[in-house]
Amino acid sequence: MKHARPKSQELVSWENNPSLFQNEIRLILRAADDIIASGGRTLLSKILKGSKEKKLLELGLEKNPSYGCFRSLTMAEIMGKIDWMIDHNFLEIQYSGKLPMIVFTERGWTIERDQYADELLHEWDQWIADGITDVNMEYLKDRNRGMILLFLQKIKNTGNIKYLPFLKQWEKTDYKKVRQIVGKVIDHLEQQREINTKAMAEMKEEVTKAFEFTPNEPEILKCWECGERFIFTVEEEKFFKLRGFVPPKRCPACREKKRLEELGVGDELEFDE
Repeated sequence: MKHARPKSQELVSWENNPSLFQNEIRLILRAADDIIASGGRTLLSKILKGSKEKKLLELGLEKNPSYGCFRSLTMAEIMGKIDWMIDHNFLEIQYSGKLPMIVFTERGWTIERDQYADELLHEWDQWIADGITDVNMEYLKDRNRGMILLFLQKIKNTGNIKYLPFLKQWEKTDYKKVRQIVGKVIDHLEQQREINTKAMAEMKEEVTKAFEFTPNEPEILKCWECGERFIFTVEEEKFFKLRGFVPPKRCPACREKKRLEELGVGDELEFDE
Protein backbone atom coordinates (compact mmCIF):
# COMPACT_ATOMS: atom_id res chain seq x y z
CA MET A 1 0.00 0.00 0.00
CA LYS A 2 1.57 3.25 -1.12
CA HIS A 3 0.62 6.62 0.30
CA ALA A 4 0.29 9.68 -1.93
CA ARG A 5 0.44 13.26 -0.72
CA PRO A 6 -3.03 14.90 -0.86
CA LYS A 7 -3.38 17.21 -3.87
CA SER A 8 -3.98 20.15 -1.53
CA GLN A 9 -0.52 19.70 0.00
CA GLU A 10 2.23 20.72 -2.40
CA LEU A 11 5.77 19.44 -1.93
CA VAL A 12 7.86 22.31 -0.58
CA SER A 13 11.61 22.45 -0.10
CA TRP A 14 12.99 21.42 3.28
CA GLU A 15 14.91 24.68 3.69
CA ASN A 16 11.78 26.82 3.23
CA ASN A 17 9.46 24.75 5.42
CA PRO A 18 10.98 22.73 8.27
CA SER A 19 7.57 21.55 9.51
CA LEU A 20 6.01 18.26 8.40
CA PHE A 21 2.43 17.61 7.41
CA GLN A 22 0.42 15.29 9.66
CA ASN A 23 0.32 12.61 6.95
CA GLU A 24 4.14 12.77 6.69
CA ILE A 25 4.46 12.31 10.46
CA ARG A 26 2.19 9.26 10.28
CA LEU A 27 4.10 7.78 7.33
CA ILE A 28 7.45 8.08 9.11
CA LEU A 29 6.08 6.62 12.34
CA ARG A 30 4.57 3.68 10.40
CA ALA A 31 7.88 3.06 8.64
CA ALA A 32 9.71 3.16 11.98
CA ASP A 33 7.34 0.63 13.59
CA ASP A 34 8.99 -2.36 11.89
CA ILE A 35 12.51 -1.45 13.07
CA ILE A 36 11.92 -0.07 16.57
CA ALA A 37 14.96 -0.81 18.76
CA SER A 38 16.52 -2.83 15.92
CA GLY A 39 17.45 -0.23 13.29
CA GLY A 40 18.64 3.34 13.07
CA ARG A 41 18.09 6.51 11.05
CA THR A 42 19.81 5.17 7.93
CA LEU A 43 17.67 2.04 7.72
CA LEU A 44 14.53 4.10 8.34
CA SER A 45 15.48 6.48 5.54
CA LYS A 46 16.03 3.53 3.17
CA ILE A 47 12.53 2.20 3.90
CA LEU A 48 11.02 5.60 3.16
CA LYS A 49 13.15 5.91 0.01
CA GLY A 50 12.09 2.46 -1.24
CA SER A 51 15.60 1.03 -1.33
CA LYS A 52 16.09 -2.40 -2.91
CA GLU A 53 19.15 -3.08 -0.79
CA LYS A 54 19.61 -6.82 -0.15
CA LYS A 55 19.57 -6.54 3.66
CA LEU A 56 16.34 -4.53 3.62
CA LEU A 57 14.63 -7.07 1.35
CA GLU A 58 15.86 -10.00 3.46
CA LEU A 59 14.15 -8.40 6.47
CA GLY A 60 10.92 -8.09 4.48
CA LEU A 61 10.84 -4.33 5.02
CA GLU A 62 9.60 -3.73 1.46
CA LYS A 63 6.21 -4.92 2.82
CA ASN A 64 6.02 -1.96 5.20
CA PRO A 65 3.02 0.24 4.23
CA SER A 66 5.29 3.31 4.12
CA TYR A 67 7.93 1.68 1.90
CA GLY A 68 8.92 4.06 -0.90
CA CYS A 69 6.51 6.83 0.13
CA PHE A 70 9.33 9.41 -0.17
CA ARG A 71 11.04 7.88 -3.22
CA SER A 72 10.98 11.25 -5.02
CA LEU A 73 13.18 12.84 -2.31
CA THR A 74 16.93 12.55 -1.81
CA MET A 75 18.33 10.57 1.10
CA ALA A 76 19.51 13.85 2.64
CA GLU A 77 15.99 15.30 2.47
CA ILE A 78 14.49 12.16 4.00
CA MET A 79 17.12 12.18 6.76
CA GLY A 80 16.19 15.81 7.44
CA LYS A 81 12.57 14.79 7.99
CA ILE A 82 13.62 11.99 10.34
CA ASP A 83 15.81 14.39 12.32
CA TRP A 84 12.84 16.78 12.55
CA MET A 85 10.82 13.93 14.05
CA ILE A 86 13.57 13.39 16.64
CA ASP A 87 13.89 17.11 17.40
CA HIS A 88 10.14 17.44 17.92
CA ASN A 89 9.81 14.43 20.22
CA PHE A 90 8.03 11.93 17.95
CA LEU A 91 11.06 9.61 17.78
CA GLU A 92 14.28 9.34 19.73
CA ILE A 93 17.59 7.51 19.64
CA GLN A 94 18.57 4.87 22.17
CA TYR A 95 21.82 2.94 22.06
CA SER A 96 22.17 -0.84 21.90
CA GLY A 97 25.82 -1.12 22.83
CA LYS A 98 27.39 1.42 20.47
CA LEU A 99 24.62 1.19 17.86
CA PRO A 100 22.04 4.01 17.75
CA MET A 101 18.50 2.64 17.43
CA ILE A 102 15.22 4.41 16.64
CA VAL A 103 12.48 4.16 19.28
CA PHE A 104 9.11 5.83 19.77
CA THR A 105 8.58 8.61 22.27
CA GLU A 106 5.30 8.55 24.20
CA ARG A 107 4.01 11.22 21.83
CA GLY A 108 4.98 9.25 18.73
CA TRP A 109 3.57 5.98 20.07
CA THR A 110 0.21 7.65 20.84
CA ILE A 111 -0.13 8.44 17.13
CA GLU A 112 1.38 5.19 15.80
CA ARG A 113 -0.69 2.80 17.91
CA ASP A 114 -3.83 4.65 16.80
CA GLN A 115 -3.04 4.35 13.10
CA TYR A 116 -1.88 0.74 13.49
CA ALA A 117 -5.17 -0.13 15.19
CA ASP A 118 -6.98 1.61 12.32
CA GLU A 119 -4.91 -0.46 9.89
CA LEU A 120 -6.01 -3.69 11.59
CA LEU A 121 -9.64 -2.57 11.53
CA HIS A 122 -9.37 -1.68 7.83
CA GLU A 123 -7.91 -5.14 7.19
CA TRP A 124 -10.95 -6.74 8.87
CA ASP A 125 -13.26 -4.53 6.82
CA GLN A 126 -11.51 -5.68 3.64
CA TRP A 127 -11.79 -9.34 4.58
CA ILE A 128 -15.50 -8.90 5.26
CA ALA A 129 -15.96 -7.09 1.94
CA ASP A 130 -14.17 -9.98 0.20
CA GLY A 131 -16.38 -12.55 1.92
CA ILE A 132 -13.57 -13.97 4.07
CA THR A 133 -14.91 -15.27 7.38
CA ASP A 134 -12.36 -17.88 8.49
CA VAL A 135 -9.07 -16.32 9.63
CA ASN A 136 -6.39 -17.75 11.92
CA MET A 137 -6.35 -15.16 14.72
CA GLU A 138 -2.97 -16.36 15.99
CA TYR A 139 -1.50 -13.41 14.05
CA LEU A 140 -2.77 -11.06 16.77
CA LYS A 141 -0.96 -12.90 19.55
CA ASP A 142 2.02 -11.18 21.19
CA ARG A 143 1.20 -7.79 19.63
CA ASN A 144 1.65 -4.72 21.80
CA ARG A 145 -1.00 -4.95 24.51
CA GLY A 146 -1.84 -1.24 24.46
CA MET A 147 -2.38 -1.31 20.69
CA ILE A 148 -4.57 -4.44 20.93
CA LEU A 149 -6.72 -2.85 23.63
CA LEU A 150 -7.13 0.25 21.46
CA PHE A 151 -8.06 -1.97 18.49
CA LEU A 152 -10.72 -3.69 20.57
CA GLN A 153 -11.99 -0.32 21.79
CA LYS A 154 -12.37 0.83 18.19
CA ILE A 155 -14.32 -2.33 17.33
CA LYS A 156 -16.51 -1.81 20.37
CA ASN A 157 -17.16 1.81 19.44
CA THR A 158 -18.45 0.87 15.99
CA GLY A 159 -21.27 -1.11 17.56
CA ASN A 160 -21.21 -3.20 14.36
CA ILE A 161 -22.08 -6.89 14.64
CA LYS A 162 -20.23 -7.68 11.38
CA TYR A 163 -17.06 -8.15 13.43
CA LEU A 164 -18.56 -10.86 15.64
CA PRO A 165 -17.31 -13.88 13.60
CA PHE A 166 -13.70 -12.68 13.82
CA LEU A 167 -14.04 -11.79 17.51
CA LYS A 168 -15.43 -15.24 18.35
CA GLN A 169 -12.51 -16.91 16.54
CA TRP A 170 -10.07 -14.59 18.32
CA GLU A 171 -11.60 -15.39 21.71
CA LYS A 172 -10.52 -19.03 21.30
CA THR A 173 -6.87 -18.39 20.50
CA ASP A 174 -5.33 -15.60 22.60
CA TYR A 175 -4.09 -15.40 26.18
CA LYS A 176 -6.59 -15.48 29.03
CA LYS A 177 -6.61 -11.75 29.77
CA VAL A 178 -7.07 -10.83 26.11
CA ARG A 179 -9.78 -13.49 25.73
CA GLN A 180 -11.67 -11.90 28.61
CA ILE A 181 -11.58 -8.47 26.99
CA VAL A 182 -12.56 -9.89 23.59
CA GLY A 183 -15.50 -11.59 25.33
CA LYS A 184 -16.62 -8.27 26.78
CA VAL A 185 -16.51 -6.67 23.33
CA ILE A 186 -18.59 -9.55 21.95
CA ASP A 187 -21.15 -9.03 24.73
CA HIS A 188 -21.21 -5.31 24.04
CA LEU A 189 -21.82 -5.76 20.31
CA GLU A 190 -24.55 -8.30 20.92
CA GLN A 191 -26.29 -6.10 23.50
CA GLN A 192 -25.55 -2.57 22.33
CA ARG A 193 -25.47 -1.45 18.70
CA GLU A 194 -25.04 2.28 19.18
CA ILE A 195 -21.63 3.89 18.84
CA ASN A 196 -20.08 5.15 22.05
CA THR A 197 -19.55 8.68 20.76
CA LYS A 198 -17.99 9.96 23.96
CA ALA A 199 -15.21 7.35 23.98
CA MET A 200 -14.49 7.95 20.29
CA ALA A 201 -14.34 11.72 20.80
CA GLU A 202 -11.89 11.32 23.70
CA MET A 203 -9.71 9.01 21.61
CA LYS A 204 -9.60 11.46 18.70
CA GLU A 205 -8.85 14.31 21.09
CA GLU A 206 -5.87 12.40 22.53
CA VAL A 207 -4.40 11.84 19.06
CA THR A 208 -5.11 15.44 18.02
CA LYS A 209 -3.30 16.76 21.10
CA ALA A 210 -0.23 14.71 20.16
CA PHE A 211 0.00 16.74 16.96
CA GLU A 212 -0.64 20.13 18.51
CA PHE A 213 1.94 22.85 18.97
CA THR A 214 0.29 25.29 21.35
CA PRO A 215 1.39 28.79 20.30
CA ASN A 216 1.32 30.08 23.86
CA GLU A 217 3.57 27.38 25.26
CA PRO A 218 7.31 26.82 24.67
CA GLU A 219 8.51 23.85 22.64
CA ILE A 220 10.96 21.26 23.95
CA LEU A 221 13.73 20.59 21.41
CA LYS A 222 16.65 18.15 21.48
CA CYS A 223 20.23 19.39 21.08
CA TRP A 224 22.13 17.78 18.20
CA GLU A 225 25.42 18.39 20.02
CA CYS A 226 24.96 17.08 23.56
CA GLY A 227 21.62 15.28 23.22
CA GLU A 228 19.98 17.22 26.05
CA ARG A 229 16.51 18.70 25.64
CA PHE A 230 16.06 22.45 25.99
CA ILE A 231 13.23 24.98 26.02
CA PHE A 232 12.58 26.99 22.85
CA THR A 233 10.53 29.88 24.24
CA VAL A 234 7.59 31.55 22.52
CA GLU A 235 9.60 34.79 22.29
CA GLU A 236 12.54 32.95 20.65
CA GLU A 237 10.19 31.24 18.20
CA LYS A 238 8.67 34.59 17.17
CA PHE A 239 12.16 36.08 16.73
CA PHE A 240 13.38 33.15 14.63
CA LYS A 241 10.27 33.26 12.42
CA LEU A 242 10.62 37.04 11.99
CA ARG A 243 14.22 36.59 10.84
CA GLY A 244 13.34 33.62 8.62
CA PHE A 245 15.47 31.23 10.71
CA VAL A 246 14.73 27.56 11.38
CA PRO A 247 14.57 26.45 15.06
CA PRO A 248 18.01 26.05 16.70
CA LYS A 249 19.67 22.65 16.49
CA ARG A 250 21.83 23.24 19.58
CA CYS A 251 20.99 24.13 23.17
CA PRO A 252 22.07 27.56 24.48
CA ALA A 253 25.20 26.14 26.14
CA CYS A 254 26.36 24.36 22.97
CA ARG A 255 25.53 27.42 20.86
CA GLU A 256 27.68 29.58 23.13
CA LYS A 257 30.48 27.01 23.06
CA LYS A 258 30.43 26.91 19.25
CA ARG A 259 30.42 30.72 19.06
CA LEU A 260 33.48 30.95 21.29
CA GLU A 261 35.26 28.25 19.28
CA GLU A 262 34.63 30.26 16.12
CA LEU A 263 36.17 33.26 17.88
CA GLY A 264 39.27 31.19 18.65
CA VAL A 265 38.63 30.77 22.37
CA GLY A 266 40.13 27.52 23.71
CA ASP A 267 38.49 24.69 25.61
CA GLU A 268 39.69 26.03 28.92
CA LEU A 269 36.35 27.69 29.61
CA GLU A 270 33.77 25.63 31.43
CA PHE A 271 30.09 25.84 30.72
CA ASP A 272 27.37 25.43 33.30
CA GLU A 273 24.51 23.06 32.53
